[in-house]
Amino acid sequence: MKITGNIVDIINRKIYGGTVSFENGKIVSVEKDGKVHNCFILPPFIDAHIHIESSMLVPSEFSRLASVHGTGACVSDPHEIANVLGMDGVRFMLKNAEQTPFRFFFGAPSCVPATPFETSGGTVSAGDIAELFTDERVKYLSEMMNFPGVLNGDETVMKKLAMAKAAGRPVDGHAPILRGENLKKYISSGITTDHEAVSYEEGREKISLGMKIQIREGSAAKNFEALFPLIDEHPDMCMLCSDDLHPDNLTAGHINLTVRRAAANGADIFNVLTAACLTPVGHYGLDCGLLRAGDSADFIVVDSLKDFNVKQTWIKGVLCAENGVSLLKSVHAEHPNRFCAAEKTPADFALSVSVPVDVITVEDGQLVTGKMKALPCPEQDILKLTVVNRYEDSKPAVAFAKNFGLKKGAFASCVAHDSHNIICVGCDDVSIAKAVNLVIKNSGGLSCVTDGEELSLPLPVGGIMTDADGYETAEKYRELDSMVKCAGSKLTAPFMTLSFMALLVIPSLKLSDKGLFDVEKFAFAD
Repeated sequence: MKITGNIVDIINRKIYGGTVSFENGKIVSVEKDGKVHNCFILPPFIDAHIHIESSMLVPSEFSRLASVHGTGACVSDPHEIANVLGMDGVRFMLKNAEQTPFRFFFGAPSCVPATPFETSGGTVSAGDIAELFTDERVKYLSEMMNFPGVLNGDETVMKKLAMAKAAGRPVDGHAPILRGENLKKYISSGITTDHEAVSYEEGREKISLGMKIQIREGSAAKNFEALFPLIDEHPDMCMLCSDDLHPDNLTAGHINLTVRRAAANGADIFNVLTAACLTPVGHYGLDCGLLRAGDSADFIVVDSLKDFNVKQTWIKGVLCAENGVSLLKSVHAEHPNRFCAAEKTPADFALSVSVPVDVITVEDGQLVTGKMKALPCPEQDILKLTVVNRYEDSKPAVAFAKNFGLKKGAFASCVAHDSHNIICVGCDDVSIAKAVNLVIKNSGGLSCVTDGEELSLPLPVGGIMTDADGYETAEKYRELDSMVKCAGSKLTAPFMTLSFMALLVIPSLKLSDKGLFDVEKFAFAD
């Protein structure tokens, strides 16, 4: 096979007309022809940090949608499914990923469960991590979210970090708003990346201390605008990632959109492509092709280095997508799950409050939350928030949140980082109970209830993914998203924002199935 076009040599920062010849999944030669062509050939884009589970699609189905946009590989942390199913969940991801030519590079989850202050369905021990490191498909130690454990020298945390070092695996970080001496101590433990930087100053400080920054542009967290100047300043220290990407956003685009945006903002094109295609390969030791003889036949064909409209995506010599159409077939997967919650009644969510209480304040486009003291009042957009244990039948935890914007009804999800218990926000107890019970009935998924109308999206794989057609799943998700917004929410991605209200490692106030949690104190709130 031969592909002719303008070849983009990112390593040597050159562009020249030529032909790429390949057979049996390998590039045989890259030859110059001295001509100018109407298309460009370059290595596929790499998402340098993502949780595939957040797309609600199993890996094989995710690959169908992502490859259309020129993505050829993902550095994926499977800690979402591990929190539900433990090592069985990780093995499921590895097995399913093998059924597609798309390149998935998984990490060994470092923090399952994420904290001891919530109920999860699985654990990943230090011994489990040692076992995973015997598998060459497992390339790194996944994000070390337990930054207090690192700073305090927790024995188990330090053991996991030492195991990664002994195995020659890099360690991903998770250091939201960590600065100064604490940041230095965190990095000195051997942690090499961070995807949680939200300001230019924070990103620059982390880079100055030797940490690579993964510039995140996902469904809920959008940090590109603040961080993109770092691409030109430190191209070898930046990567691009989505972290969490819902299916509707994935149908619209992936890393290609961030590349296009960076180019439109005036960033040097070779610096952008270094971050998007090259730096992850070197950092994680990925066996992705980089358009050299002997490399894997991984490359994409785009119309221009301005719009980056993807005409073809080749991975391992297989044409995976062409002109916006996926050529990969859907793969039927098993439906492992762990779900034991019983249906709830409105009385289960009743809570009488007569004095101001701690309220979680939500910011659109950010995972970090604030806090305030206020009296709960739906008319003031201070709504009831609840987390229901899905692994055993117990009393729901109830708190309050501001800025979800609902005027009526409720919406719920079993995609609730990291333990994936059921999380719901609503205007009244009856609606909350209905929305929660729809998720329970489906043994996982999403739901919305308003004015007698009910809509749900079942997610039978671990309660957080489906092997159904990704485009159909995206359409069902859009219907739910639209229903929530018609009920009053102004959030860009209300379900994604809701899913992070239970993430106890992102400041400042969150809710677990065991109660309201102050992340800065790393203890339950009063």
